[in-house]
Amino acid sequence: MEFSLPKIAKNLRKKSTPHEIKLWKALRDRRFLAVKFRRQQVLGPFIVDFCSFEKKIIIELDGGGHSAFLQKSKDKNRDYYFKSVGYQILRFWNNELDSNFLGVLDEIEKIVISPSPQPSPSEGRGSE
Repeated sequence: MEFSLPKIAKNLRKKSTPHEIKLWKALRDRRFLAVKFRRQQVLGPFIVDFCSFEKKIIIELDGGGHSAFLQKSKDKNRDYYFKSVGYQILRFWNNELDSNFLGVLDEIEKIVISPSPQPSPSEGRGSE
């Protein structure tokens, strides 16, 4: 049985982790700085935990499995793809959400309120 990414994303939304639910409560319905976020969103060949198309921000929540070598490599490749299409990526460990939820929100706020990197007319690439 073959699954499409939209169907997988829908299933992931139904089976959100407690950490995803906690962050989603803060981000949903434009509650966070009036920015629209989506959860378990298809973006290219991947599904991201949270995404703002408007601000070109991706937020990923990582559990312990993301510390394994193979998963680190996959995450690096995903991040490279997202950056190549103009997104900023924020990664937080699940335990960060537990121990420093307000700090996580502060980090997200810094990115949300900062100007989006725009391609330079003279150099043709985003500001670094």
